Amino acid sequence: MAIVRGCEFPEELYYWVEKHIWVQPMAEGLARIGLTAAAYHQLRNTLTAISLKTGSIGQETPKGRSIAMVESLKYIGALSAPFAGVLVRGNERVAADPDAAAADPYGAGWIAEMRSTDWEAAKADLLTGAAAVAAYQALLEAQQLGCE
Repeated sequence: MAIVRGCEFPEELYYWVEKHIWVQPMAEGLARIGLTAAAYHQLRNTLTAISLKTGSIGQETPKGRSIAMVESLKYIGALSAPFAGVLVRGNERVAADPDAAAADPYGAGWIAEMRSTDWEAAKADLLTGAAAVAAYQALLEAQQLGCE
């Protein structure tokens, strides 16, 4: 686990750094998706809802298309698909209790599961390991953000 400006980043995950999205590959092309600890820290304990776009379940979703909405007292924004694939399901626990996502962003706080149409191509657009940590270091420093 890497710590960057007080924020945790598991090095085995893949990241779409600019969007603060993590991806955990699973079996048979399935992947879990969620927001990083840095993303939740920016919301500053004002998270009010995380809602999956249920009409998209089972549908082909292009990279960048919204698969869920994240709402706080001062922010409403999309959780974008970090790769092209089929939206399989959402995490009912975080839909019912969005604070669960912020409390355990890389575990029980996952938001959606997608099946990639081509994981090898998808992961080429994401960062992992030392490259992800370095990118987060640069981003958080440039934006003067952290989790402290």
